[in-house]
Amino acid sequence: MSLENRPLTYSLAINEALKQMMEKDPSVILIGQGVKSPWYVGNTCKDLIETFGQDRVIDTPVSENGITGVAVGAAVVGMKTIVVHPRVDFMMYAMDPIINEAANWHYMFGGKSSVPVVFWGIINRHGEQAAQHSQALQALFAHIPGLKVVMPATPYDAKGLMIAAIEDPNPVVFIDDRDLYGMEDHVPQEYYSIPIGKGEIRKQGIDITVVAISAMGPLALEAGQTLEKEGISCEVIDPRTLKPLDEDLIFSSVKKTGRLAVIESAWKTGGVAGEIVARVAEECFSFLKAPIQRITLPDTPAPMSRTLEDAYYLKLKDIIEKIRSLTKG
Repeated sequence: MSLENRPLTYSLAINEALKQMMEKDPSVILIGQGVKSPWYVGNTCKDLIETFGQDRVIDTPVSENGITGVAVGAAVVGMKTIVVHPRVDFMMYAMDPIINEAANWHYMFGGKSSVPVVFWGIINRHGEQAAQHSQALQALFAHIPGLKVVMPATPYDAKGLMIAAIEDPNPVVFIDDRDLYGMEDHVPQEYYSIPIGKGEIRKQGIDITVVAISAMGPLALEAGQTLEKEGISCEVIDPRTLKPLDEDLIFSSVKKTGRLAVIESAWKTGGVAGEIVARVAEECFSFLKAPIQRITLPDTPAPMSRTLEDAYYLKLKDIIEKIRSLTKG
């Protein structure tokens, strides 16, 4: 098999993106908890400290606000920083440097100064992670002017979007889901990036548009393939970027199919799914043949026990049933 396009897991695709950016640009530094312990961040930081040294791969104490402030400060004075939060839940301790400082800096200085920093948060769920370790908080960051928010769904996109996020002159929130870390895909060995703000049609269809965010993408594809056997043709869209959102791609699809389901493994109230639904309702209402459906988690904290987790998290059969009801109801 050609080395140019070979199977690679999601976590190792991120690792390759980090290595290639750090080799290409000596101003790129990585800072955060667990970066010297590959298992802690799922092999995404494998061999980085050995390759680039402790001056550029900085393992830190548990002080989310402090290390994020350091990353923002380093970016202000010319470094390109990546700060990893192994659990996105604890990025909440760092909201001041993220929201009050990094997000506003470019605007407050009239575009003359930038903060090239990647806030990388990892979602952990399942495995009895419980309420304080399982939260998907992308909607909080998507609400903030000055922050871009990306959420890959494949190893190919994980590499390309991480490179694009590091190259961006302004702050990018890169959120990935540990559920995807073992997923394998064909990933080019060469350096490449994926434009922030451009979604992708994963499956063509004519009966319903299904917008699936991050880890919901593989489930949506599987659901679409299952429903195809029943004569239901799903167009599956991976937005890749939540902010800026590729509205044109979604609107064009909805105008063709007349139906929309948005799948997000996060809470329903105030979620990104709701934002997508609102925009479609504003711009494509006259094209709709049925009510829009949000397929999300319930508005409750994540449970701990495996039995309750099984009832709480979205499963393939849940998605199939809801899409089926929209097209046959």
